[in-house]
Amino acid sequence: QVHLAESGGGSVHAGGSLKLSCVVSGLPFADYCLGWFRQVPGMERELVATIDNYGQTKYTDSVKGRFTISRDKVKNTLTLQMNSLEPEDTATYYCGADRRWAGGCADPPVFDYRGQGTQVTVSS
Repeated sequence: QVHLAESGGGSVHAGGSLKLSCVVSGLPFADYCLGWFRQVPGMERELVATIDNYGQTKYTDSVKGRFTISRDKVKNTLTLQMNSLEPEDTATYYCGADRRWAGGCADPPVFDYRGQGTQVTVSS
């Protein structure tokens, strides 16, 4: 059974940092593009960052230079290091997995699986 489990969300002041983690189980880790997206109630889902099995990353413009996505094939874990957080980063963050390109990332990816989400709140 496929399972993606996020953790690491919380509440911070602007300028602070958080590190999100997503433990992936039940699927061949190397065969999937992995990514983070975020959702604010009443707004469209926003793709934040992706990483393919070869380590290539892509970020939405608003987080470039502040967020870093990485994946650990030993621990089957995806992480998102978020620095210099801004109130506009407040959202529920989800990790997702897309197998369409066998480890590469489509643009945009279509996630076959996603986690339950973790809340990030940034106060000014």
